[in-house]
Amino acid sequence: MQEALWRMTAAGQAAAVRRGDISAAALVDSHLERVAEVNPRVNAVTQQQADRARAAAAETDRRRAAGEPLGPLAGVPFTVKESTPVEGLPTTFGVPRFRDMVAERDALPVARLRAAGAVPLGHSNMPTLVLAGMHTRSELFGDTANPWDPTRTPGGSSGGDAVAVATGMAALGLGNDSGGSVRVPAQFCGVTALKPTTGRFPADLRVIGPDDPGPATQALVTDGPLARTVADLRLAYEALAGTDPRDPRAVPVPLYGEPLPGPPTVAVVADPGGHGVHPAVRAAVATAADALRDAGYDVREVDDVPRLDEALDVYGRVTLTEFAPTWPAVRTLLGEGGDRYIALAMERARPADAAELVRLTGTWLGIRRSWAEFLDAHPLLLGPVFTEPPVEPGVESRDAAGRDRVATAMRLCTATSFVGVPAVAVPTGVADGLPHGVQLVGRAFREDLCLAAAQAVEDRLGTFTPLDPRGVARR
Repeated sequence: MQEALWRMTAAGQAAAVRRGDISAAALVDSHLERVAEVNPRVNAVTQQQADRARAAAAETDRRRAAGEPLGPLAGVPFTVKESTPVEGLPTTFGVPRFRDMVAERDALPVARLRAAGAVPLGHSNMPTLVLAGMHTRSELFGDTANPWDPTRTPGGSSGGDAVAVATGMAALGLGNDSGGSVRVPAQFCGVTALKPTTGRFPADLRVIGPDDPGPATQALVTDGPLARTVADLRLAYEALAGTDPRDPRAVPVPLYGEPLPGPPTVAVVADPGGHGVHPAVRAAVATAADALRDAGYDVREVDDVPRLDEALDVYGRVTLTEFAPTWPAVRTLLGEGGDRYIALAMERARPADAAELVRLTGTWLGIRRSWAEFLDAHPLLLGPVFTEPPVEPGVESRDAAGRDRVATAMRLCTATSFVGVPAVAVPTGVADGLPHGVQLVGRAFREDLCLAAAQAVEDRLGTFTPLDPRGVARR
């Protein structure tokens, strides 16, 4: 019996469509059938665009029949986080009040994937307004279930994309990350994800209201793809990178840098900051380190990463200072209990005054300098994404202890987003029925080094999705 088309890698799907071995129409239909079968159990895909997806697939097939060139992602279905505009669909952010905010055009990263031939199937779930917590539950669409174990969160805030990719409902997902939002759900769902260097991908500003977001928001949030294989992640990276006049933050840097002189050095830090790490996570880091040694990398354990606790403190102070003036209005959009995650954070840190904010901004640049020097000595850093196995849904919003637990566990993600460097999350295996993984962090604009190292890990340890979901989504 022929293998279901949705099980193929994104690279395999696109190659088969370009050769004419399969039609884009059949490929899209296979994924839509998979969504119909699986989504009721996990609640990851929120707004389907079936008719438009079929029309896009038909146009791809027409172009192939006419002998026209097709893109590197020809016919590949993907999902898009609820916060990222897709033409013709509401950009709801998971908020009931925004359910009729239909996007007039695609966001820049959606347009880039579409230009490469990929086909958006619809939106994917996320925490309400990205602010309700790490667990993917929105006021508008409800909870998304982890397909490995519904008693554990799929992570967030790009959890809907991670679940859609892990279960074969989409070959690629388009999320975004300002402190782990593609990497954490990738680890919790057993897929891979890329958080690019700040300025690598052009993006929209995600404006809610008449004003542009503040500088911290603009500097920290980066769009990032999720996939089941590193090769598929690389295809998405190549399609998404570049400049655009609509985003002056995007930098014209080559996709692939100069080869390093000799085997790349990998610094290994299993317990960033010395705050503790679960034995299973420590084992995942050790397993990845062994895989890299086997691949010829120069793997060295180091004492720690630069200025971690300071980075976490400044990140929190700067972001909360920027956010505080709008909080009274924003919290009314989050629904019952949806404001607890941010409210708990605001209890811990007061907004800075103007003089202190200037000082914090200078410290931010100093921390970036320290990381640049660290990565100059060690082109790659291997460490955990989250220092625990997947946790129960909503633990970060229950009380201060739960929020501190989650914030501490994702500390390396927060710090690397703060300094703007690239990172790839890659699975390492399954323990006690749950996926585990690591992240590979690189120098600014050296996503290629991160992807190559992640490929070496995957080559030796394998992939673990797609899978059929276990259990039923919580509502």
